[in-house]
Amino acid sequence: MAYKITYTHRFLKRFEDLTEQEKRQIRNKLNILAENPSHPSLRTKRIQGSKGLFECSVNMDIRIIWYYEGDKLIIIVDVGHHDILKQY
Repeated sequence: MAYKITYTHRFLKRFEDLTEQEKRQIRNKLNILAENPSHPSLRTKRIQGSKGLFECSVNMDIRIIWYYEGDKLIIIVDVGHHDILKQY
């Protein structure tokens, strides 16, 4: 079962500021995330100290922050360089 994905305003705003190559990598990872959030290439993990927030890797630097809404929907909260994790 594939998940439906929706995006917060914050994600869309940050996504706009990235390079075309980074955007391509992110779109690819979002497709994988929709099919299988536990796929090894995502290196998904729960963000410590958060209530249900997860992060996955786009590349060695960029992370996507997200959470589950029910059992069919993933809300993409934020995207950015590794240091965005400090906000969560």
